[in-house]
Parts: sequence; C-alpha cells; structure tokens
Amino acid sequence: MVAVFEGRLDTAAAAETGKALAPLYEANGRDIIFDCNALDYISSSGLRLLLGVLKAAKPQGSQVTITGINDDLRQVFALTGFTNLFNFT
Repeated sequence: MVAVFEGRLDTAAAAETGKALAPLYEANGRDIIFDCNALDYISSSGLRLLLGVLKAAKPQGSQVTITGINDDLRQVFALTGFTNLFNFT
C-alpha cells in the first residue's frame, strides 16, 4: 500500500489527508510506504497522522516505510524522534 504526499502536510491539510489515509488503518499485514518525494513541509498535525497509521499497522504485522524525504524533512523527523520509529529508504 502506497500513500503519496505532495506539497504541504500541515494543519489545514490534515483533516482531508486523515480521511484519505483511513484505509491504511486496516493494512492487515500488508506493508505501507509513505512516498514523500514531492512533500515540501510537514507539521505536527501531519506527523500525528503518520504516527497514527504506524500505531495501527505494527500490531497487524505491517511494516511502515518512508521514502524520498528531503533534507529539511529528515531534520524534522530526527528532531521529533521519528527516525527511530519508521523505516526510511
């Protein structure tokens, strides 16, 4: 299962994005990839969405991988400790 993010994943986009991510909560052992190649910015609201999917997916045996983050996003993930939670490629 792949979720592609583009532009800004901020508070304004979080509600709509959360609805779009809802099927990932039922991953049932299928791996999830967050494709962030076109993502420019992520806020705490966006990070919460990703964490919610991770918390639902792991007990089901799913792996969650984040791919394509730029250096600015990598710094945000590092500062928040998310680099210890997710797989990155």
